[in-house]
Amino acid sequence: MTDTLQHLSQQQREFANERDWEQFHSPKNLASALIVEAGELLEHFQWMTEEQSRALSPEKLEAVGYEIADVLLYLVQLSNVLGIDPVKAAQAKIRINAQKYPVSRAKGSSRKYDQI
Repeated sequence: MTDTLQHLSQQQREFANERDWEQFHSPKNLASALIVEAGELLEHFQWMTEEQSRALSPEKLEAVGYEIADVLLYLVQLSNVLGIDPVKAAQAKIRINAQKYPVSRAKGSSRKYDQI
């Protein structure tokens, strides 16, 4: 990671501000755009086997990287608009998941907690 999420957030805020796009960046619109971009990310893996999805060509990796960037940027914008620190939220969620999925019960299993 070559930059901080905080710096990226500021860059994205400035980018939108310079274009007067904040008027379009309601939480609903940003969440919708995030889902569209996540769908475009998924589209790169459609019809691939598990093995193929782990061995992408350099060209495919670049395209997937751009889609990951789009997802991240919309997530950062949504966080900005709602005043949520995504790093703090993620750290809190990791703690919750650690309690919900203790190693002793979840290790090596992909099942949900209520199925373990």
